Formats: sequence, C-alpha cells, structure tokens
Amino acid sequence: MIPTNLPSLNHLRSATTPKDAVPFRVGILIAPGFIPMDMAGIQAVFGAAPGAEIHLLWKTSEAVEGFPNWWTLPTTTFADCPEKLDVLAVPMLPPEILSDPEVIPFIAEKAAKASYVIGICNGVLLLGAAGILKGRRATASYNAIPTLSSLGVTEVVPSGNGTIVDGNLYTAGPGVGSFEAALLVTEAAFGRQIAELLALVLEYDPHPPFNTGNPKNASRADVAVFEAMMAPLESEYKRSALVALKTAEA
Repeated sequence: MIPTNLPSLNHLRSATTPKDAVPFRVGILIAPGFIPMDMAGIQAVFGAAPGAEIHLLWKTSEAVEGFPNWWTLPTTTFADCPEKLDVLAVPMLPPEILSDPEVIPFIAEKAAKASYVIGICNGVLLLGAAGILKGRRATASYNAIPTLSSLGVTEVVPSGNGTIVDGNLYTAGPGVGSFEAALLVTEAAFGRQIAELLALVLEYDPHPPFNTGNPKNASRADVAVFEAMMAPLESEYKRSALVALKTAEA
C-alpha cells in the first residue's frame, strides 16, 4: 500500500521522523467487529513516533467493519506480518474472535517476540486467551475484570486506575486507555521528552463532561443498566477466552 503523498502530510512525517530513524514497527490487531476507539489512540500516538510503521493486522486484506460502520482495510496480513514487532496492540474485539483458531496462535507468537504488548478494554481478554496474562498484573474494562483471574492474572487491578504496567505488558480500559498506554510505551521506547511532545502534538488533555465514565462516579441506576447490558457479552467473552486458553495449553 502506497502512503498518501501530500506535501502537508509529508512535512508532518519529516517533522516527527528524522531521515536516519530506525523503523519502529507497530502491529494493531483488527477484525470484524473491532471497536475503533480502542485502537485510535494507539494509531495516533505511534503514527507520529520516530520511524513509525503502522501495521493493521488481520488474516486477509479484505475490508473489515469496525463496530459500528467503521470500515477499515487491513494493511498487513498475518502471513506478511514482520517477524518481530516493536509493539503488538490488541483493542476490544468481539468474543467470536477469541474462538478463531488462527488468531490466538498468531497473537501468542507475536507477543512472545514483541518489545511491548498493549491490551485495551476486552482486548486484554484476548491476550489472556493466548496465555500472555499468566503471572502478570493487569486491568481491563469494568465488566471484564472478574474474568482476569481465570486467565492467570495474579494481581487484578480494578478499572479506573489508569494503565497498568507489568514489565513489557501495558493494559488499560477503553477509549482514553489507548492513548495513555501508547504514550507510556512511547516514553519507555523513546524517552520522556518525545512522549511529552507527542502528547502536545495530539493535544491530549481530556476533560470528561459528566465525570461518569467510571462506575465509581456514575449513578447506581446507570451502573445497573450498564452491567445488565454487558452481561451476555461478558459471559461469552469468558467462555471463549477459557476455551481458547485451554486449547492453547493442550
């Protein structure tokens, strides 16, 4: 795929990437039903990082629909993925993807070689299905938290506590978690100065309008509706993740 050749964007690329920059390869798993907001921050932060190569990974090069109606072309198939990624990132994907026999082995293989691994929202459960969370400290989205211990997490951190870092593993809740995990990986990979500059370039400065994005601050009535809404989905996530993990261990 040929990058867009526009003078304005070429200037932006040259401003963030010196000519001698070493390639920094970022793989983001997408699939039918992926949640765009959980990968947008990863793409935005690393897209401006020195030497950035963004690989939107899927089994084929056919367009997939992010939920809802966010059609996206994968840029790199599993077969063509670089042998080693600097960053492997997994946003929220539907539970059916955890049952895909091609996805879990691919993620397990690439995570074992990646310098940094990021899981966002229920994407953390996919990492767990691949055996990556065993013996680790991690968090996830609010409704996914109860499943983490079943996937080998030794310290489950409740949602709403920001990005949790355990070695090269970065896990976070949805939405802003993708920006914050990516910025922390940028700091680890390139240093604080570049991470702070990219935060400024993106003008990343959240101001929650209602302050109800954390169940601790939301009304009990809203939390009850939220939990009931997500319960069937989370049940399927848990079932799929545990089956996939058992298969991977066999």
